[in-house]
Amino acid sequence: MKTKHKIAWVVAAFALAMVATGGYFYYCYTNKTGPFKQYALFSDKQKDGYVFIDTDDNLDSVCLKLKPIASEKGIKVFRELAADKERPLQIRTGRYHITPDKRIIDVYRLLNGHQQEPLMLTIPETRTMPRMAALISRKLMLDSATIAQALCDSAYCQKMGYTTQTIHALFVPNTYEVYWDMTLDDLMKRMQKEHAAFWNAERKRKAEVLGLTPIEVATIASIVDEETANVAEKPTVAGLYLNRLHLGMLLQADPTVKYALQDFSLRRILKKHLEVDSPYNTYKYIGLPPGPIKVPSIKGLDAVLNAVQHDYIYMCAKEDFSGTHNFAATLKEHLQNASRYQQALNARGIK
Repeated sequence: MKTKHKIAWVVAAFALAMVATGGYFYYCYTNKTGPFKQYALFSDKQKDGYVFIDTDDNLDSVCLKLKPIASEKGIKVFRELAADKERPLQIRTGRYHITPDKRIIDVYRLLNGHQQEPLMLTIPETRTMPRMAALISRKLMLDSATIAQALCDSAYCQKMGYTTQTIHALFVPNTYEVYWDMTLDDLMKRMQKEHAAFWNAERKRKAEVLGLTPIEVATIASIVDEETANVAEKPTVAGLYLNRLHLGMLLQADPTVKYALQDFSLRRILKKHLEVDSPYNTYKYIGLPPGPIKVPSIKGLDAVLNAVQHDYIYMCAKEDFSGTHNFAATLKEHLQNASRYQQALNARGIK
């Protein structure tokens, strides 16, 4: 009998222990504490957040960046996970999206697994490479000085098949999905890939028919873009410059003078401006300038490839300041158009 009582007591004690243990684990699981604390929500705020991890970040700085979107418990347990000798946090650069439904373990895995979220990078139609560098650096981990130095370096440009004068032609203005921590080389490889995709067989064929290389098309397109913002007018303007080029005339494009002077605020090109001695001054030098005067738009590039065939060799801004132009095939017509425009400028006091 005594033996049976002992067995009963052992079984009861074991059952009680199991119930207590189960209750403990149930409590911990329900309250996300104890062995389940890592499954608690990371944030107590109902909003999304982004964390940007740089190359010089450490655990302390990472936690500092996480703090605005984390609960106190979230940071504390995250630190414990990150400091675990068996699975320490591998701090990896990137842009990480943390949503309110993320648990502490989810955030840890997100950063440790380099599961960053891509972003949309817009390549702008900009005039200078330092400006391009500044705009790109606002969206990427790369600093503007690193980008500008490379794009203004002849050896770096040569590696990609360009010069510092023609590098504008590499870029195709558009919006691309990229990762925030991409390297400069990765960025440039992506630009080369997008350039190759844009210059497909059909566009190359059209350029060959015109007797132009893609860089020359980009150079004319950059002038066209600066001459008019009116998309419908671009093919006509492109046709005019092609006519001048084929006739061996000076292009006499005002935007190239602004580029030569690096003064893009000029509203009126005067005789003194035309004296600048620069290969970009198309009032002095026949043919195309050394390269594009800006990163040309896709519409500008296609306007050149699909230029309107006509006899126009002169153009002048319309006197109504609509942003469009009067075109002429003869000097007499052009002088009449120019006179009307000059009178309109004088009437408005534009110098």
